Amino acid sequence: MSPVQTIILGIIEGLTEYLPISSTGHLIVAQHFMGLGTGNSLDKAAADAFAISIQGGAILAVLSLYFPRVLQMFRGLLGKDREGLRLTIAMICGFLPAAAIGLLLNDWIEAKLFGIYPVIFAWIVGGIAILVVARRRRRLGIKTEGINLLEITWKMALMIGFAQCVAMWPGTSRSLMTIVGGVLVGLSLSAAVEFSFLLGVLTLGAATMKKAVFPVNGQPAYDGLFGGARLMVDHYGTLNLALGVAAGMISAIIAVKWMVNYLKSHGMEIFGYYRIGLGGVVLILVLTGVITS
Repeated sequence: MSPVQTIILGIIEGLTEYLPISSTGHLIVAQHFMGLGTGNSLDKAAADAFAISIQGGAILAVLSLYFPRVLQMFRGLLGKDREGLRLTIAMICGFLPAAAIGLLLNDWIEAKLFGIYPVIFAWIVGGIAILVVARRRRRLGIKTEGINLLEITWKMALMIGFAQCVAMWPGTSRSLMTIVGGVLVGLSLSAAVEFSFLLGVLTLGAATMKKAVFPVNGQPAYDGLFGGARLMVDHYGTLNLALGVAAGMISAIIAVKWMVNYLKSHGMEIFGYYRIGLGGVVLILVLTGVITS
């Protein structure tokens, strides 16, 4: 992998991680287009681990943009902020379903769903779902008002957490499921978006740590602790990992700021049209042999 390819992947990760369009789906397609991870099982394992590990940039972006909120949660853990403690408990409850189900199904998901066709299917179905929900809300005159983030209960957070589990199917989008889940349980759109961003820090952080710290299945050379990290360093080098994280952080900051401002006066329909259009284009490229499946 060249530094240019690394930066491109980092930018794609950062721009798409917090938008409801699926960063994993974009990275899978981009890697196939670049010919990365399409060789033997070791190449694929390295590419999959790299795609997840550069999420560190997106994590750093949210930590920097929402540092006051993170600090409030930390103060809550110290017993100095009741609302901060309430939000921290909600975050943990939102994270638990993905942690449990992810551990149980991770290997099966990577073996069966990390391919072009499952991503295309998820893109199109998710896009249609966005448009259907948006038009239904508009037809019924449903407003975007709801409770603010600090009023969220642990039960609401748990329901959002189960919605997040659907996004384990690549192409679905973790952001899409958590934002929609947040609105459905009663959060305002802005509160649902912020909860999605903050929950992503836990979820993405856990996924990144798992890939770096755990051994690589089926690869005896990378057994033991930090097997995933050693695999990525051997394949791509520490410079490429650093470049990917840095590019991801910068582009994620841009994407998050844009999305927050955009949703203040617009709905989510644009993401639905984008998903359907992208799914159709990628399907044509696969069927014509431009992208190998």
